[in-house]
Amino acid sequence: MPNALQSIPAVVLLLAATLLEVSGDAVVRMAMYNHVGLIRLGLFLGGGALLFGYGTFLNLAPLEFGQVVGLYLATLFVVWQVINFLAFGALPTLPILVGGALVIAGGAIITFWKPA
Repeated sequence: MPNALQSIPAVVLLLAATLLEVSGDAVVRMAMYNHVGLIRLGLFLGGGALLFGYGTFLNLAPLEFGQVVGLYLATLFVVWQVINFLAFGALPTLPILVGGALVIAGGAIITFWKPA
C-alpha cells in the first residue's frame, strides 16, 4: 500500500467506499430507469467509475476482510438511507429502521467483539 494511504484511518476509507458504492448504485439506477441514449451511457460510465472507486477504497482498509465487512455493512446501511433520501426522496419505514438497527448491531459485533 502506498505510504500516503497508510496514515488514513480505516473508518475514513470505509466511509469513502460506502459513499462511492451507494452513489454509484444510485447513478446506475437513474441511468436504467430515468434516461435514454447518450445520457444513459454517460450515467452508466459514471456509475461504473464510482463502483470501481468503492472496490478500491474498501480494499485499502488495513483490516482483515471479516472485520472490514462488519464495519462496512453498518456504515453501508446508514449511508444508503441518506443517499436514498437525497437522490429519491424516500424516508426509511419502521421495518427498515428496526432492521437497520440490527444490521448496525451485527456490524459492531463482527468488528469489535474479540473472543477470549
